[in-house]
Amino acid sequence: MIASFFPNPRLFFSSAILWTAVCMAAWFLFVRDLGSHLSLGALAGYPYPPPVTPNGDAGDPISSQLASDIWVYEYMIVVGAIFAAAWSRAAPRRWFWWSVVGSEVILFIIWFQVELSVMINNWFGTFYDLIQNALTKPDTITSSEYYGQLVTFLVIAMVSIMVSVFNAFLVSHYIFRWRMAMNAYYVRHWEQLRKVEGASQRVQEDTMRFASTVEDLGISLIDSVLTLIAFLPLLWGLSSFVTALPFFGHVPQALVFVAIFWSAFGTALLATAGVRLPGLNFRNQRVEAAYRKELVLGEDDAERAQPPTLAMLFDAVRRNYFYIYLNYLYFNIARYGYLQAGTLVPYIALAPTILAAGFTLGVMQQILRAFDRVTSSFQYLANSWSTIVELISIYKRLHAFESTMDAKPLAPIEHEPTTEAG
Repeated sequence: MIASFFPNPRLFFSSAILWTAVCMAAWFLFVRDLGSHLSLGALAGYPYPPPVTPNGDAGDPISSQLASDIWVYEYMIVVGAIFAAAWSRAAPRRWFWWSVVGSEVILFIIWFQVELSVMINNWFGTFYDLIQNALTKPDTITSSEYYGQLVTFLVIAMVSIMVSVFNAFLVSHYIFRWRMAMNAYYVRHWEQLRKVEGASQRVQEDTMRFASTVEDLGISLIDSVLTLIAFLPLLWGLSSFVTALPFFGHVPQALVFVAIFWSAFGTALLATAGVRLPGLNFRNQRVEAAYRKELVLGEDDAERAQPPTLAMLFDAVRRNYFYIYLNYLYFNIARYGYLQAGTLVPYIALAPTILAAGFTLGVMQQILRAFDRVTSSFQYLANSWSTIVELISIYKRLHAFESTMDAKPLAPIEHEPTTEAG
């Protein structure tokens, strides 16, 4: 599944993690201080460091952040190119440009999208403070200031849309290339694999589902990690505005601890509620495959697909679906109840500060948006549990191929009768 696309997966991913750690350490130790000498941001009108206005301010926060980020982007591109070049020389593979370079490009785009989210979060703070001033006293702000903020948002939004569209196009091709790699790998071993139950479906359908599901989960995981890197320090700083929490009083960096507690609670809750779903989804694929196979055989053989046989096979399909519906019933109760309750959590946490008029409307908007991004990142497992369940069931099916090619015994679940549901 992985080796068909990536070169030497264990060594590749281990080296990627190690290289990332080394590059991050180098950045914080000395590389970021070299931006004033090496950054090319001035060519785009954003010199590093950000220009300071005559009154000592750093200027527009959006422009200042972009000027600082350009040096980060340059560094990421260089270290990514070094890593890709090293693997190109050490282990040249047919799928190198998609598995290695494609992965790096997608990672870079995700980081850029997170940075755009930070810019939008900062914009909300500035814009809502402007709104508060305008509503407090007439003619406090000018129309050019108001519309200027809207234009700023429009520019960021347009860039975000174009990047998102390009990334979706790139990811679609990336997923299909991964499917091509798995398909070619399994077809070469078809004589060994053809006797595995539902082998044709596993090659034709499960390879595509595995590649797309892994990519979705991988992108979500990376986005969650990068979002935490970008927004956690922001939420940590914004927590200084929170004077107290209900029932607990003053807690340093209260919002960070509330986000961690609420996310951990939701992850544990949904993992417990959905613990049986992977096995049920796997069995569902097996009973569906058995029913479909009998119908296909009946197209060419009048002795196959007789009504009693079809009734027995479809009864297994029916029973397994009913088990799934029952399990999803209490899983969805837990999931939707948790997600709806989560809408009120930041407002409850901010209640004492709101009642004490402890911040402006703009700061409140920044806090709410940063809190939502941080909790969503911490809730990766909770938000992705249904997809993880599907991936586990697909992995179980394709793992039978790996076991067959390595002459290992199949998992016990593969030997369960397809006419019986879990």
